[in-house]
Amino acid sequence: MKAIIKSIIAGSLIAFAVMDSQAQVVVRVRPSRPKVVVVAPAPPSPRHVWVEEDWTPRGRSYVWHGGYYVEPPRPAAVWVPGHWAPRRHGYVWIRGHWR
Repeated sequence: MKAIIKSIIAGSLIAFAVMDSQAQVVVRVRPSRPKVVVVAPAPPSPRHVWVEEDWTPRGRSYVWHGGYYVEPPRPAAVWVPGHWAPRRHGYVWIRGHWR
């Protein structure tokens, strides 16, 4: 039983390390947002919030995907949009999050 618990903990730590490393892809030049007009469709429910723009790390750069609905994790939660943050050798995308 202890071996199983240790395996689960080790796997979780590795997963968090991989997720964290993906979130810290540094690019020298921020990628340009595609020149597309995103029209928000009707929300799936009155609780859903439209997220305007997001970037996902892929390899040594980021891929844009914009416009999607997400449901708040709790009542009165506020969506804080993602943004580009300067780093020593370039920029990283800080994902949006709930506050």
